[in-house]
Amino acid sequence: MKKILFYVIVIGLSLNGYAQVEFDTKFKPIPAKKSKIKEVIPPKVVSPKITPPDVVKKLDSVPQFNPEDLFKDTSLYKKESNSEGIFYRRNQYLGSFKTKSFTSTIRYRDAAFVDGDKIRVFLNGKIIQPEVVLDGEFQGFKINLETGENRIDFEALNEGFASPNTAQFEVFDGEGVVVSASQWNVGTGYKATILLVKE
Repeated sequence: MKKILFYVIVIGLSLNGYAQVEFDTKFKPIPAKKSKIKEVIPPKVVSPKITPPDVVKKLDSVPQFNPEDLFKDTSLYKKESNSEGIFYRRNQYLGSFKTKSFTSTIRYRDAAFVDGDKIRVFLNGKIIQPEVVLDGEFQGFKINLETGENRIDFEALNEGFASPNTAQFEVFDGEGVVVSASQWNVGTGYKATILLVKE
């Protein structure tokens, strides 16, 4: 019995010698380093160095011509139909604008349901696009502007499956500045007219 007790004490003391260091009271953990927080500097806002092109100026309230007098020329414009409740059987004046550009780009597409609307385009009374079928994508052409008045007429050749002939159009000068962007709603044979005045 004394031998067993002796072995138990010896084994207990030997195991204590191999115990983990963590249980030692002299253990001190390594403190974490204090990291410096860097101040975030926001990026500087740099204004563009390129100055934007001059905005195209709309003519004063008094245009170069009276649109009512223009539409009275029955050789160029169909006479307005006075049908009650139908407002699209007439010519539509889209405005007068000044530009210093030598060229202009005109784009158009069907503004509503793509229903087979067709147009014809005139420049100063001369046909420059005999027949264009309007679809959902923009299409167009470029024209050379003459000094003074340049009258662009869009004539509705039909009204498609749903009346009237509807189109969204955009007119740009040579630098890509929008001169005009709007819509027309005209009946068959009627025209939507825009005037560009080249200075």
